[in-house]
Amino acid sequence: MKNHWKLIIGMVLIVVVLAACGNSSDESQNGDSYSTEDTSNTDNYIDRTSNDENETMKEEYLQKLADINEEVEEIRRTYSNDSSTYAMKKVEGDRYDLWDGLLNEVYGVLQEQLSSDEMKQLRDEQRNWVTYRDDTAKDASLQYQGGTQERLEYVVVLADLTEERCYELVEDYMK
Repeated sequence: MKNHWKLIIGMVLIVVVLAACGNSSDESQNGDSYSTEDTSNTDNYIDRTSNDENETMKEEYLQKLADINEEVEEIRRTYSNDSSTYAMKKVEGDRYDLWDGLLNEVYGVLQEQLSSDEMKQLRDEQRNWVTYRDDTAKDASLQYQGGTQERLEYVVVLADLTEERCYELVEDYMK
C-alpha cells in the first residue's frame, strides 16, 4: 500500500511539472510581435503588406499552439479525479496525439513557405530530431523498465518533446 501512495504522489508531481512546462511555453510565445518598419512610403508599404501576411500565418499558428494547450488542460480536467495509470496514459496519449498532429501540420506549411534548400536542411534536421525524440523517450522510460510507469514515461517524454518542437518550428522557421 505504501508503494501505491508513492506512485500516486509521483504521478501528481509529474502532472504538475508538465502543467508548469505548458504554461512557460505560453509565456514564450508572447514575444516579438511588434513591427518597427517605417510605412511612410509606398515601397515600405508593399514590403510591410508582405510581412503582415507572413506574420498572420505565424500568428495563426501561435494561436493554434495556445489552443492545443487549452485542449490539453481540458483533457486533464476531465481525468483529474482518476489517478489510475490507465487514466494518466490516456491523458498523455491524447496530449501526444494533439501535438504530433499539429507538428505534422506545421511541417506541411513550412514545406510551402521555405525554399528547396531551406526545406532540405529542415528535413535533415527533422529526421535527426525524430531519432533524438524517440531515443530520449526510450532512455527516460527505462528507469521504470518492466513496471506500469514505463509506457507512461515514454509517452510523457514524446509529448513534451513534440510540444517543444512545435513551438520551435513555428517561432524559428515559420514566415
